[in-house]
Amino acid sequence: MNRTLNLLAFVTFVSALFIRSTDPVVPQIASGLGVEPATAALLTSAFTLPYALIQPLLGALADTFSKARLMLLCVAVVTLATLACGFAPSFELLFIGRVTAGFAAGGTVPISFALVGDLVPVRERQVAMGRLLFAIMTGNLLGATCAGVIGDLIGWRGVFFVTGALGCVVLAVALPGLRGLAPASAGRFDLSNMMPNYRAIFHNPQAKFCFGAVFLEAVFMYGVFPYIATMLHEAGEPHASVAGIVLAGFGLGGALYALSVVPLLRYLGETWMMRTGGTVMALCLLVIAWRVPWPQQFVTFICFGFGFYMLHAVIQIYASELAPVARGSAMALHSFFFFLGQAVGPVLYGAGLGSVGLNPVMYVGAFVLFGTGLTCARKLRRPDTGS
Repeated sequence: MNRTLNLLAFVTFVSALFIRSTDPVVPQIASGLGVEPATAALLTSAFTLPYALIQPLLGALADTFSKARLMLLCVAVVTLATLACGFAPSFELLFIGRVTAGFAAGGTVPISFALVGDLVPVRERQVAMGRLLFAIMTGNLLGATCAGVIGDLIGWRGVFFVTGALGCVVLAVALPGLRGLAPASAGRFDLSNMMPNYRAIFHNPQAKFCFGAVFLEAVFMYGVFPYIATMLHEAGEPHASVAGIVLAGFGLGGALYALSVVPLLRYLGETWMMRTGGTVMALCLLVIAWRVPWPQQFVTFICFGFGFYMLHAVIQIYASELAPVARGSAMALHSFFFFLGQAVGPVLYGAGLGSVGLNPVMYVGAFVLFGTGLTCARKLRRPDTGS
């Protein structure tokens, strides 16, 4: 079991490198391909929107086929698409490459969490999923930082070549270790199972709070990420590596959460973790709006990541129990709403940038994140314990 969890953590670590890899080099891509920074920032949506849209299909496939084999196939496709992005001669082809990678990436992290749900009892699942979250946050931490450094040293194309090469490494390591990890019930894909599974999930009244919360989290929190490099550039900091360091603070905060999840659960409990997480995120978004110098922004992003996972990780546990017989579909829907929010967020912030400015959007976002934490703390309860 421990070896399997380590392999899944390695897959999610490398997968996390792909998601935010373009954020620190948005100004470089815009300059290199002759587009506006706001247009280049949409490369995040080009990845996250297809990531979200493919989830219902991949969730149904995961519940009727082999989760591990499907995950490895998706890693192979996202690796090839990422390498192709490095050769893209135009923004249009780069955009298509990111869309392809986004579709494929939809079958990596969500299926890893579904596998943990299958393999680990619910009382131990918070810690097991915390291990995957640590891997994801480490990937975000190194991905954002290294993307900025690579962009400064060899240009934005090098970011795609390096992350693509790491995808090849994860395939070489995970393929022999996970290939045989298939439940006895795995069989052919049956479309007739798809709708009953999703009906079972939404029959649970907590589904709307789980999925609605992660959508709002992603819109107002992740939506600002592609604009951090532009904000720093406008403030006189042209280095992509600095933007990468600031964004890496979020991953560091998530890693700190993963290391402290056991005492947090013991002393705060799930309800107060959700309340505290929403409040911390709201305060951090306000600080970002105030345009403090980048070292303070780095500290703010550490707190941002810590607060986010205090709320998000608890929601994730509830999502994994919405319909245990359709756990792959439930986790796919969780990712669908989360990444749909990540796709909508940059568009919303971009609309604000072109009209009222970024700050009013961030003020609204702070209010929404605060309310999301309070609502989840009130509505998400264990049916067996009432807490």
